[in-house]
Amino acid sequence: MRILSGLQPSGRLHLGNYFGMMQPALHLQHEGDAFYFIADYHSLTSLHDPAALRQHSLDLALDFLACGLDPGKATFFRQSDVPEVCELSWLLSTVTPMGLLERCHSYKDKVARGLDATHGLFAYPVLMAADILIYDSNVVPVGRDQKQHVEVTRDIAKTVNHLYGEVLTIPEPRIQETTAVVPGLDGQKMSKSYDNIIPLFAEEKALKKKVMQIQTDSTPVEEPKDPDNSLIMTLYKLVADPAAVAAMEHGFRAGGTGYGDFKKRLLEAIWTKFEVPRQRRAELVADPGYVDQVLRDGADKARIVARATLSRVREAMGLRPL
Repeated sequence: MRILSGLQPSGRLHLGNYFGMMQPALHLQHEGDAFYFIADYHSLTSLHDPAALRQHSLDLALDFLACGLDPGKATFFRQSDVPEVCELSWLLSTVTPMGLLERCHSYKDKVARGLDATHGLFAYPVLMAADILIYDSNVVPVGRDQKQHVEVTRDIAKTVNHLYGEVLTIPEPRIQETTAVVPGLDGQKMSKSYDNIIPLFAEEKALKKKVMQIQTDSTPVEEPKDPDNSLIMTLYKLVADPAAVAAMEHGFRAGGTGYGDFKKRLLEAIWTKFEVPRQRRAELVADPGYVDQVLRDGADKARIVARATLSRVREAMGLRPL
């Protein structure tokens, strides 16, 4: 079973990235042949600063490896180090109906948020389909809100297979119902777009400043507080053990403790949970050659699979195989 997932290099990792995508991916690397890529081609639809793109890609590689990605179990690489995916994207686009792309909500959502309505943004689902299909992926783990991406991929692959024979593997989405939707400082979904994130590997002073910005109500210190409607409590459940969570819930209901004290407990729990990854990241930063080697080795392995798939599709469509 081959598992495929990718993450855009849009800046330093935050709690939402970790619990939403990275933690499930780290678990899945033990279940099958996992291919994980840094989606730098995709990021070009919104990021036009070359230096920032390179730094974000490196940061994502460092974060993923620091948090437990095992290059011995998972193939880890930069999307752009496998340029064959762009050719497959073009071949797929020749059989992709415009109506299929026009129904994709991602394009509409991003344009509504202010992104330029470029061809790349509109054709984004075709490149995503190429990402999935070029590695003969069987399983694509996604949240329910991203299921449409895999459905589009399946539709395109079925069209190719109908026209040219069974040349592409039809992937299955694995809907991650339990994937955490992590709230940000303001209660919205944690996202760099909303500037409401809690970074994973910030310095302690900067992390404290972020945690202290979490929105709370005006309940006085001495009054009981509702743990079920608290951003602090929601985040604490992600990073603390059950006994600590129960103790904080009791403190909320008992009254006599202010939100500032609860935020300090949350800060300590975040700092403690990611202590080992933080140390590992510092070691990786000091050894950039290792990170580069991991990505190059991953790309070499990924290109072998990608070239075989692309050659198969080229020949089926009437082009010379590679």
